[in-house]
This record gives sequence, C-alpha cells and structure tokens, in this order.
Amino acid sequence: MSTEPPETAEDAEEPGTSAEGAQVSEAGAELAAQRVERERIERRRAERQGPIEAGGKLSGTAADLLAAVRAVESGEKPAVTVFAEAAPTPRRPEPEPVRRVAAVAPGPAAPAADAVEDVRGVLVQGGAPEGIAVQAAAALGDGGADVLRADPWQLLRVPGVRPEQADGFARALLGAGAGPDDERRGRAVTVWLLEQAALAGHTVLDMAALVAALGRQGVPGAEEAVRNAVSEGDVLVFQDAVGEAGGTEEDEERPVRVLVGLERCALAEESLADGLARLADSVTGQDGAGEEWERAAAAAEGSAGELIRAVAGHGLVLHTGGEASLTEPAALVRAARGLGLRVWAATHGPVGRARFAGLVEGTGVATVAGLLSGAEGPGRDADGALDVDLLVVLDAPQLDVETAALVTESLPDGARLVLAGDPGVLWSAGPGRVFADLLAARVCPQIASRRPDPGPLGELLSGIGAGELNHVAAPGKEVVIVPVRDAGEAVHRTVQLVVDSVPRAIGVPAEETQVITPGHGGAVGTRVLNAALKERLNPGPGRFGGFDPGDRVVYSPVPGRTLPGRVVRADGEGLRLECGDEEIVVSRERVESSVRHGWALTAHQAVGCRWPAVVVVLPGDAVQVLSRPWVYTAFGRADRHLSVVHGADQALPRAVAEVSAKPRTTRLPVLLAPQVPAAKG
Repeated sequence: MSTEPPETAEDAEEPGTSAEGAQVSEAGAELAAQRVERERIERRRAERQGPIEAGGKLSGTAADLLAAVRAVESGEKPAVTVFAEAAPTPRRPEPEPVRRVAAVAPGPAAPAADAVEDVRGVLVQGGAPEGIAVQAAAALGDGGADVLRADPWQLLRVPGVRPEQADGFARALLGAGAGPDDERRGRAVTVWLLEQAALAGHTVLDMAALVAALGRQGVPGAEEAVRNAVSEGDVLVFQDAVGEAGGTEEDEERPVRVLVGLERCALAEESLADGLARLADSVTGQDGAGEEWERAAAAAEGSAGELIRAVAGHGLVLHTGGEASLTEPAALVRAARGLGLRVWAATHGPVGRARFAGLVEGTGVATVAGLLSGAEGPGRDADGALDVDLLVVLDAPQLDVETAALVTESLPDGARLVLAGDPGVLWSAGPGRVFADLLAARVCPQIASRRPDPGPLGELLSGIGAGELNHVAAPGKEVVIVPVRDAGEAVHRTVQLVVDSVPRAIGVPAEETQVITPGHGGAVGTRVLNAALKERLNPGPGRFGGFDPGDRVVYSPVPGRTLPGRVVRADGEGLRLECGDEEIVVSRERVESSVRHGWALTAHQAVGCRWPAVVVVLPGDAVQVLSRPWVYTAFGRADRHLSVVHGADQALPRAVAEVSAKPRTTRLPVLLAPQVPAAKG
C-alpha cells in the first residue's frame, strides 16, 4: 500500500465554500453565529480594558489545478507536505448544521453571481479551470477578479492550489513580467507557507524555518519577502525571549526567538492567553460555599474528590485520564449541580456527548461546536457570555487555539473552566496544542486520575502510553492479533473479521464494529476497505452520489470533527443522514466533499468516539505514519474487543517506543508566563 500521509489533509475534512445558492445555509448560519459572538466578545474585552462545477473537458495544467483543488477538498490528498506530520492538517472549516435556530444575524450569502462570473473570466484568461470560480470568489471576496489581475499569485488563497500552479497562472496573465523575483510572488508564497504550517498544527514559524522553506519554493531574497509581507500586513512578526528571566543585568540582553505567523492564529493565541489568565484569577474560593464544596469532595472517591476541591478554589483546572476517568468529571458536574450552580459539559462530538450524558444522568451536555454556535447549551446573556458558572470541556486535546479562544472568552467573569482529556491521544486538527501547552506550563492545578481503564484493553493502553507495547493476557479474546503478509490479505482478513469472526466469536454485530486504518488512499486505505465492506454489508449501485439507503457513513462538517451515521434516504433537498439523535440533510452539491462511507475511518476521524469492537489495520508500508499517539488513539477506540490486522512487523513496537508526537511551534506558554504564575507542585 502506498499510504498517503494520513492524519493530515485527509482528516482535515472538507473546507467550507458555502456557494450553493442565494439562500443562507444552516452552515452559514453557524458561521455567522460564531462571528457575532466573536464581535460581542471583543466589545466586552475592550470595555474591560459552494460547489465545484464539472471540468470534464479540461486537460493539461488546468485539469491538474482543478484536480488538486478537488483532491484537497475531498481529503484524498494532503494540502501540502511542506510541514507535514503524522497529525491532522485541517483545511478551512465548514460549520456543522445547527440543531435549533440561534438568535443571530443571518449568515453570509454565497458570492454574488456577477462576482463569480468576473473571477471565472480571469481564471479562463490565465488558463486556470473555471470550475474553481466559486471558491476563488469566496476566498478573495468582493472584487476578486481585480485582485487576481493585480496579483495573480493571490490564487494561492484557494485551498489546494500550489505555487507552481499559481506561477503558471501568473505567466499566462503577466507574460515575461511574472518572474520568481516578483515581490508579489514572495509575499503570496510567504502567506501560503504559513497557511500550510497552520494546517500542520503550528501557530507560528521560526523565521529561519520560514526563510528556508521560501528558498525551497524558489523565492530569491527570502528574508526581504518576509519583511514585505509584514509591512503589507499579511503576516505578523514576534520576538520572544529565550530562557527564563533571572533578575540580572544580562536579562536585558537575552537572546530572542523571531517568529512569524498568520494574524488569525496570533490573535487567537493572544486572546486565549488573556482569557485563561482572567479565568485563573477570577475565583479565590471565597464564594460562601466552601463548606458545601468540602462536603461534596469528601463524599466523592479518590481523585474525584481532589478534582472537586481544586475546582472549589480555582477558576481554571486541568484533569487528565483515560475513558474510565470520565466518572470524575461526572462526579464534579453532579456535585456542582447540587450546590445550585449552572453547569454544562461539552464534548468533541455527539458520540462523546451521549456517553457523558449517561454518566451525569441528565441534560447539560453539549458538543463544543453546538455550544459556541448557540445550537446547544445554556444560551448567552446580553454581553454574549454563556449562562454558566462552571463549564467542563472534555476531549480537551482536540481544542485548537481558535476554538479554545472562543470557549474561554465566552465565559463570564467568575466562571470556572475545567479542561479534561487524555493527553496520550492525537492532538487537535487545527493549529496549536492547547492542552499539552497548558500541562507543560503548569499555570493551574492539574488533577491526574488514578482510575485506569480496566481489563486487558486498559492494560494494553497503559503500556502504550508509557512507550511499551506489552503482550497482555486476553482470556476473553479482548485483544486478537491477525498477522498478514500483503495488502490483499489485509483487506480480506479485515472484511472477514467485521462480517463473520467478530460477530460469531465476540458477539458484536458488524454495525457496532469500526475499522481504523492509517489513511484514505492506497491499497488498504479507507476507500478500498469501505468499498469491500459495502459490497458485503450493503451492496447497491450508489444511487445518490455513490451512497444507498442503509450505508454507514461519516459526515465531516468541520476539520477534525466527524459525525458517524447512516444514510436514511435521498430526496430533492439532498442526502438525509441519521447521525445519533439528529437528522442531517446534506445538499446534493456538498455530498461529494463532506460525506464518506464510514465502515473504515482514520484515527483522527475516530477521535472522541468509542465502539464495542474495533479492527485496526496496520499495513506494511504504513510504517512512516505510525507513532505512539496514533497507536494509542486507534487502539483506545475499542470498548470490548480489539483486533489488529498486523503487517507492520517490528515497526509497531518501535513506533510505540520511539516515535512521539511531532512538535508544534506555538506561543501560548510564552504568552501565559507573565500573566499567570506557575502553579505550585
């Protein structure tokens, strides 16, 4: 198998280009909701201080460009490999449909038809496929055609377009004047490289790394190109001191680290640091309920009591642990309710929401996206703050800086925030490593659960988390290794396990068994496995965009967030899916880019979900993809049974022992240091 760099753009899900007609879409409404809340938040802080058209007749460069854009949008190929890592590289998010009407302004309409036509004309003139006109018009905004005429390299703002393709477009429009030393090219490639870095999880890049990457893209005078981009306001530059202050005269001459980043990432990270500092300073424990908190803590068991005590006296608390440790945040939620506090919990996706709701035995559990959009949750006050006294965010490693900033700035003064999650899983699909940065910064109490996941599966995960792939006794066939020699055998054995072996030997039906594999492409990727599983479990002609009623699917409305479900039917409005307790209608134009068959997923698509049985496929040539977080995440999705279709030989234990998460360049610890003193202990 030639595995694509999985957990990169393939799990970045599909970018949002809401260009599907004049009417405002539900996704657009959610996007508007988040925009309105950001505006409200900024006011409070100031007071305190579209589908792609067919391109069947294209050939040559134009066909390649259209194919590149489509490949990135569908997730078939990573957006770029410049800053690739074995972690998700999300593309521009398309918000999920709202579950109820939010009190917000109408969402943005699709690009005006005349603007799209103007952009289409420039694209055709430059030899680019007219099929990306809607995306280009959406990315470039009003006057997109004039923007492209003045600076053809702005085509790089369309997801999927690479510098060499923009170069060809520029030569067609500008002729001999489109040279590699053009200042416009240097600025555009600088921004493009930082966008790719954000897709790989970085919020900023070292100046040296950016200059080197510009050189590889054929930009002469790379440092001057960066300066031009900064002077034009395209990017921001930072100088962060290296090392800790020691109170000596030499501190004034400490070396600095020069970093460059996109404005959206930089502002989100600064906003997040401000919000976390405000929360950490806002609760002193003198709220008149100290005795009640202590009684609740004494009634809880073990580290659950420690968590309750920490929350009683602090506005920001971190909680770490695996699946079994969820009982501790649940105990906190119940205790806080008993004290009369307004409490909500938020999870990464609807599967986690349903699991946690079962633990707290009541309402008050939402998804993070639903909470921020207003589709779920307690609603907001006149200042835009959430009506909560305590918010518990589960699956915290999946928070990127932009989402985390919205969460913290949406909380009112005096509210408490608990971020809980398993630090061993894959990091967020978006830029940043918020949970890991906070754990490393030690700016607030950290409660580590002492409740391990039970049984052979729990023992296996504990070892992987420590860097060891141990043999575990599994008398009830909780863990089964299935060795394979090649890709064909891997596909055959995977289908056999799902359709026959697991239902017969373990008692878990096929519809409750999930396949996880490293990537979408290749001989044992999700596309091949889904095709083979559909043929056995729900054969059909794919009457609606390749799907039939009864197909198991995943709907990917936003990078890093996957909604498992089933196809119910198709009608004039689109493809109707049943995702948990929700019915979602996906318009005909968006089916290709946002819905996939779901018998087989990647590990990033599976984050936040659990199934009774999981089959993890490790083909021999996926070796370069394997890492400890990937294995930990994939194996940890199983509740009762794990089968490993194993063709990676010694690469698997080596990855667990030696390959940790690739570092991401962020500024959050530096921003927090002067605002929040390090917590003791």
